[in-house]
Amino acid sequence: MNTTIKRLEAYQSDSPSHWREEAEYRRENKSWMRYPQRIAMAILDKMEQSHLTQKALAERMGCSQQYVSKILKGRENLSIETLAKIENALSMQLLSTKIVRTE
Repeated sequence: MNTTIKRLEAYQSDSPSHWREEAEYRRENKSWMRYPQRIAMAILDKMEQSHLTQKALAERMGCSQQYVSKILKGRENLSIETLAKIENALSMQLLSTKIVRTE
Protein backbone atom coordinates (compact mmCIF):
# COMPACT_ATOMS: atom_id res chain seq x y z
CA MET A 1 0.00 0.00 0.00
CA ASN A 2 2.78 2.45 0.89
CA THR A 3 4.49 1.72 -2.42
CA THR A 4 1.33 2.58 -4.32
CA ILE A 5 0.88 5.83 -2.40
CA LYS A 6 4.51 6.80 -3.01
CA ARG A 7 4.13 6.11 -6.73
CA LEU A 8 0.97 8.22 -6.89
CA GLU A 9 2.62 11.07 -4.96
CA ALA A 10 5.47 11.05 -7.47
CA TYR A 11 2.97 11.98 -10.21
CA GLN A 12 1.03 14.46 -8.11
CA SER A 13 0.97 17.99 -9.46
CA ASP A 14 2.50 20.77 -7.39
CA SER A 15 -0.29 23.14 -8.38
CA PRO A 16 -3.73 22.73 -6.83
CA SER A 17 -6.58 21.33 -8.88
CA HIS A 18 -9.41 23.68 -9.84
CA TRP A 19 -11.85 20.96 -10.89
CA ARG A 20 -14.54 22.07 -8.44
CA GLU A 21 -14.46 25.70 -9.61
CA GLU A 22 -14.51 24.59 -13.25
CA ALA A 23 -17.45 22.25 -12.63
CA GLU A 24 -19.39 24.99 -10.84
CA TYR A 25 -18.64 27.44 -13.67
CA ARG A 26 -19.92 24.94 -16.24
CA ARG A 27 -23.09 24.34 -14.21
CA GLU A 28 -23.75 28.06 -13.70
CA ASN A 29 -23.14 28.87 -17.38
CA LYS A 30 -24.76 25.81 -18.89
CA SER A 31 -27.44 27.82 -20.69
CA TRP A 32 -25.03 29.68 -22.97
CA MET A 33 -22.18 27.14 -23.09
CA ARG A 34 -24.10 24.81 -25.38
CA TYR A 35 -23.76 27.36 -28.19
CA PRO A 36 -19.94 27.39 -28.40
CA GLN A 37 -19.99 23.59 -28.12
CA ARG A 38 -22.32 23.31 -31.11
CA ILE A 39 -20.22 25.83 -33.03
CA ALA A 40 -17.06 23.88 -32.23
CA MET A 41 -18.64 20.71 -33.59
CA ALA A 42 -19.70 22.49 -36.79
CA ILE A 43 -16.18 23.87 -37.23
CA LEU A 44 -14.62 20.46 -36.65
CA ASP A 45 -16.94 18.89 -39.22
CA LYS A 46 -16.09 21.56 -41.80
CA MET A 47 -12.36 21.26 -41.08
CA GLU A 48 -12.56 17.50 -41.55
CA GLN A 49 -14.42 17.88 -44.86
CA SER A 50 -11.89 20.45 -46.05
CA HIS A 51 -8.85 18.53 -44.74
CA LEU A 52 -7.88 21.65 -42.82
CA THR A 53 -5.57 21.73 -39.80
CA GLN A 54 -5.86 24.01 -36.79
CA LYS A 55 -2.75 25.82 -37.97
CA ALA A 56 -4.22 26.42 -41.44
CA LEU A 57 -7.48 27.69 -39.94
CA ALA A 58 -5.54 29.99 -37.63
CA GLU A 59 -3.64 31.43 -40.60
CA ARG A 60 -6.90 32.07 -42.45
CA MET A 61 -8.41 33.74 -39.38
CA GLY A 62 -5.30 35.74 -38.52
CA CYS A 63 -4.94 34.30 -35.04
CA SER A 64 -2.83 31.74 -33.23
CA GLN A 65 -3.24 27.98 -33.44
CA GLN A 66 -3.61 28.00 -29.64
CA TYR A 67 -6.69 30.23 -29.93
CA VAL A 68 -8.23 27.93 -32.54
CA SER A 69 -7.59 25.04 -30.15
CA LYS A 70 -9.47 26.89 -27.39
CA ILE A 71 -12.39 27.53 -29.76
CA LEU A 72 -12.51 23.85 -30.73
CA LYS A 73 -12.75 22.82 -27.08
CA GLY A 74 -16.16 24.50 -27.08
CA ARG A 75 -15.61 26.63 -24.00
CA GLU A 76 -14.85 30.02 -25.56
CA ASN A 77 -17.35 32.85 -25.33
CA LEU A 78 -17.03 33.88 -28.97
CA SER A 79 -17.51 37.44 -30.15
CA ILE A 80 -19.44 38.25 -33.30
CA GLU A 81 -16.14 39.38 -34.83
CA THR A 82 -14.57 35.98 -34.16
CA LEU A 83 -17.63 34.19 -35.53
CA ALA A 84 -17.39 36.27 -38.72
CA LYS A 85 -13.70 35.39 -39.07
CA ILE A 86 -14.53 31.69 -38.70
CA GLU A 87 -17.33 31.95 -41.25
CA ASN A 88 -15.05 33.71 -43.75
CA ALA A 89 -12.16 31.32 -43.18
CA LEU A 90 -14.32 28.23 -43.67
CA SER A 91 -16.84 29.61 -46.18
CA MET A 92 -19.71 28.57 -43.96
CA GLN A 93 -22.54 30.17 -42.06
CA LEU A 94 -22.66 29.74 -38.32
CA LEU A 95 -25.17 32.42 -37.44
CA SER A 96 -28.39 33.44 -39.03
CA THR A 97 -30.32 36.49 -38.05
CA LYS A 98 -34.02 36.85 -38.14
CA ILE A 99 -35.16 39.99 -36.48
CA VAL A 100 -38.78 40.00 -35.52
CA ARG A 101 -40.27 43.41 -34.96
CA THR A 102 -42.78 43.73 -32.20
CA GLU A 103 -44.99 46.77 -32.22
